[in-house]
Amino acid sequence: MGESLAVVAYDRIEDLIVHCRVAPGASMTTSALQDLVQLGRTPVHQAVRRLAAETLIRIRPRDGLQISPIDLQRDRRLLQLRREMDRFVAELATEKLDANQRNRLLRLGAVFRERRRAMDVAEFNTYDRQLDAILLDAAAEPFLDRTLRPLHTIFRRVGHVHLTHLGGATGLSRTIDRHLALVVAVVDRNTRGAKVASDALIDFVQANFDSLEGAIDPALLDAGQ
Repeated sequence: MGESLAVVAYDRIEDLIVHCRVAPGASMTTSALQDLVQLGRTPVHQAVRRLAAETLIRIRPRDGLQISPIDLQRDRRLLQLRREMDRFVAELATEKLDANQRNRLLRLGAVFRERRRAMDVAEFNTYDRQLDAILLDAAAEPFLDRTLRPLHTIFRRVGHVHLTHLGGATGLSRTIDRHLALVVAVVDRNTRGAKVASDALIDFVQANFDSLEGAIDPALLDAGQ
């Protein structure tokens, strides 16, 4: 039970971070996080330690916690790592996809098509996370899961900031289209197409950094400034 509560705490805090309900760079206490996620000290403490190891939270001895700011220069560098790993996952998934995983991707693709014009950023992030989980499950390599999950969280938060403040509905539709192209390629077991779609998605994310660096209020990236 303790482990499952720690997972629940992690998921809830991660959601707060991704959607900036706790602002990048904001100072926090463990007790404040407990109140926000409505869980006790032990599972929240365990979740915080995990998030700190993933560089999403900074633990400051005798001075509480800090939600890690968004560092666009660092994230640009990490995006190159994500590019290579996402492409590898897409390749493995097309080769190892089983019937259950394929059906889950088909359902997800249908949702992307049906909800494309009505979906908001929070709903999209729910499906984006499901897509990541299915592809990693199909790839069946635990090392990739442990490494890519925090990377995906980092970029999901950057994407939330971009789509909320700059990209709008048009940017969200373009994001959905690129995710749908990846789903279609993997479902069709088109290895080359899946790698191309994966790269196209990363190219889209990379292009968003230019507008973020030029137009976003720095306080949205680091509330502690």
